Amino acid sequence: MKRRWNIGLGITLFAMLLSVPLRGAAQSAAGQGEIVSRSATVEGIKLHYLTAGQGPSVVLLLHGYAETSRMWKPLIPLLARKYRVVAPDLPGIGDSDIPSNGLDMKTAAIRIHALAKSLGIEKARVVGHDIGLMVAYAYAAQFPAETEKLVVMDAFLPGVAGWEDVYNNPGIWHFRFNGPTPEALVHGRERTYFEHYWNDFAADRTHSIPEADRAAYTAAYARPGRMRAGWGYFVSFPQAAKDFTQLSQKKLTMPVLAIGGEKANGVLLGQQMKLVASDATVVVLKNTGHWLMEEQQKETMDALLKFL
Repeated sequence: MKRRWNIGLGITLFAMLLSVPLRGAAQSAAGQGEIVSRSATVEGIKLHYLTAGQGPSVVLLLHGYAETSRMWKPLIPLLARKYRVVAPDLPGIGDSDIPSNGLDMKTAAIRIHALAKSLGIEKARVVGHDIGLMVAYAYAAQFPAETEKLVVMDAFLPGVAGWEDVYNNPGIWHFRFNGPTPEALVHGRERTYFEHYWNDFAADRTHSIPEADRAAYTAAYARPGRMRAGWGYFVSFPQAAKDFTQLSQKKLTMPVLAIGGEKANGVLLGQQMKLVASDATVVVLKNTGHWLMEEQQKETMDALLKFL
């Protein structure tokens, strides 16, 4: 009787041991699309990023102003089926540290590149929206051998023909709205300030940034020093114009997708990218404003997935 018990116990334990790696593998496969929040310290500053997927190819997602890496959450699980995805908060924004200097597009690109290198990323497909597209362009122009593809989403490139018409448009006042007095005016009214972007830059203000995201972004930028840091990117536009004028002397050779809204910057951005890249595809979404991922989520993600 005792011997039978030992045999039975042995069989049970053996079966349990066999099941452990199989269950672990199944959980690993199921969790590839799970979004994980992490941070890394590069060049003396902490950069926060979201990540998912384990594919051999990498996609870097760079958010724009009035948002954080959170904007990419609907897209990340779809990309994670095939790619390793990394979506950082730009320096000074979200949960990334505020650097003491270098809140400009070219320096931000260098820091994002340093983050990629620290994560063992040798090559990437880089996607950017709004000021994130300017950082993405600076990344591709400075590190072309490490950029497999580039996607730029609804804004413009300072220093490239046509940019002055947007930058100097008196109706687009926010580029020069910064400093102590604007900071005092916006303090405690961050939500009101951001409603201008989320509502007025959309084709339909009732079909723009979701309420949960509005609350999250407002809280992120309302933290001490965060509004000033975000404005640092607007302050750097004249420097970006000088940097991009120089960088654009050598055309990008990797495939480029420019995607924008018909009622925002889609046409201008497409024209600019044809000037700075030798292989540019342009997609202009009809009846769409600036917030592509929120206004036309399916169409935007379909275009991204097809191109990437």
